[in-house]
Amino acid sequence: MIEITNVSECEALAKERLPKMVYDYYASGAEDQWTLKENRLAFSRILFRPRILIDVSKIDITTSVLGSKISMPIMIAPTAMQKMAHPEGELATTRAAASAGTIMTLSSWATSSVEEVASTGPGIRFFQLYVYKDRNIVTQLVKRAESAGFKAIALTVDTPRLGRREADIKNRFTLPSFLTLKNFEGLDIGKLDKTNDSGLASYVAGQVDRSLSWKDVQWLQTITKLPILVKGVMTAEDTRLAIQAGAAGIVVSNHGARQLDYVPATISCLEEVVKAAEGRVPVFLDGGVRRGTDVFKALALGASGVFIGRPVLFSLAVDGEAGVRKVLQMLHDEFELTMALSGCCSLGEITRNHIVTDWDLPHPLPRL
Repeated sequence: MIEITNVSECEALAKERLPKMVYDYYASGAEDQWTLKENRLAFSRILFRPRILIDVSKIDITTSVLGSKISMPIMIAPTAMQKMAHPEGELATTRAAASAGTIMTLSSWATSSVEEVASTGPGIRFFQLYVYKDRNIVTQLVKRAESAGFKAIALTVDTPRLGRREADIKNRFTLPSFLTLKNFEGLDIGKLDKTNDSGLASYVAGQVDRSLSWKDVQWLQTITKLPILVKGVMTAEDTRLAIQAGAAGIVVSNHGARQLDYVPATISCLEEVVKAAEGRVPVFLDGGVRRGTDVFKALALGASGVFIGRPVLFSLAVDGEAGVRKVLQMLHDEFELTMALSGCCSLGEITRNHIVTDWDLPHPLPRL
């Protein structure tokens, strides 16, 4: 097997191995996929201002998130239906996260249940929640995650309806017949079936609550003691409302560019959200992280950590648990190297002055 030396190389290998319908589901974004490209490109417009002649013989990249100590500020984002990528699916990802000493976030739409994930052994896990029209289902899911030892709920707030993902419509996307959405087994709700467009879009239209609002964030706190991360915030206004509603943290996310196209890259929204949070809650980022340099840039703009999604799916497809471990290790090593070359020995030493962004520069007058 050819040696993988960076995260992006996994995607091409995964594309060769996965059925077209599955690869397209994982890889694509909404509509024109402008934001999908921009999530990556925006990182490339942020440059470094490295500091030299600093003793970087010892570098500590450990941190803690909502009270849990982790090995690095790089965590696993929730991604659905991982058994489409590899037979061990979420269980392989969970084991890889535990061995790397970081956090695994399990999707509501996982092909392994919260109990199965918990049974893989020790580890810090968060549960991503979609709010269903039937609130009894929501209550059951949250209680099960809590009793399985999950440490937080990541509430996805950007999906009252599913974004228009044209590849899924063309492919008539549906979950392969030998797999199920394990967290909903035995619950009386609709199945993800083959339809004449995207089966997932039809499922969401039938099951997910479009009326979800801030009062539901408060309701959630009445059914669980777990801290709630609000995932899908992109503006200062919503940051303030999230904190008012009792959020324990915020994830700046555009759902991997799969919901509303032509929103800015998450790295471009990050600073606005961090400023509005005023240090009251930690702010995290997902979307487009493929290099250790990306992680450093996010932290320099005020993030407490980042979550990775597609790199996990693609590495899982390529080499199962070992693939995911490899991706986490590559990002760990690249990030540590970026810190050394920037003159930072701990996360607290990363500052806004270590980077320059395109919005810092005075804009030349447009030529007429």
